[in-house]
Amino acid sequence: MNFGNDTKEILDYLQGIFSTIVLKDVVARNKIADPEMLESVVRFIFSSIGSPISAKKIADTMVSSGRKIDAKTIEKYISALQNSFIIYEAKRYDVKGKKYLKLLEKYYSVDIGFRFLLLGQKANDIGHILENIVYLELIRRRYEVYVGKFDDMEIDFVAQNQEGNLYVQVAATVRDQNTLERELRPLNILRDSYPKLLLTLDDDLVADYDGIKRKNVLEWLME
Repeated sequence: MNFGNDTKEILDYLQGIFSTIVLKDVVARNKIADPEMLESVVRFIFSSIGSPISAKKIADTMVSSGRKIDAKTIEKYISALQNSFIIYEAKRYDVKGKKYLKLLEKYYSVDIGFRFLLLGQKANDIGHILENIVYLELIRRRYEVYVGKFDDMEIDFVAQNQEGNLYVQVAATVRDQNTLERELRPLNILRDSYPKLLLTLDDDLVADYDGIKRKNVLEWLME
């Protein structure tokens, strides 16, 4: 279906899909008594893409705004949203200790359009949009995808398959030297031989920084 640049038709179409999946599917199947609260949770998760969150943090935010809900109910909502493929969870992986962590996961939307539908102009943070797109593409390429932790530094994605790890950093641009150094730092400390990627929107030629390849994210998506 092609709507061209008709924003209203696109949003109406997305609203129809979202209402059908969330209000009719998730609510009915999981016997959720408060659909408005469920939508608020989805909105919170979508606004927090790229940031570690927990059920307790979401519940505390809702309570502080005068709404009554506990962390266990939030966990139920998150599980229902995952089972309906509205959100995906990226757990944290301790690269140094080679173990999976159980706290402060990140979540990503199945469709950036849904995020724009619920958040409007607040959803136009290009860095988080790119991160979401790269996450979905790694999943499509059949990787298990985690958020990497190495001491006090974070690697956007540790993508794992039978061949090992792929380490990925995502940034809108790294033409500023300080930004480039910040994005390279977590990858530079890794001492294994697995491939390391820095994906950006910069349309520069492919570059190599001591084994870390910088690529244009659009070209990478079309590989």
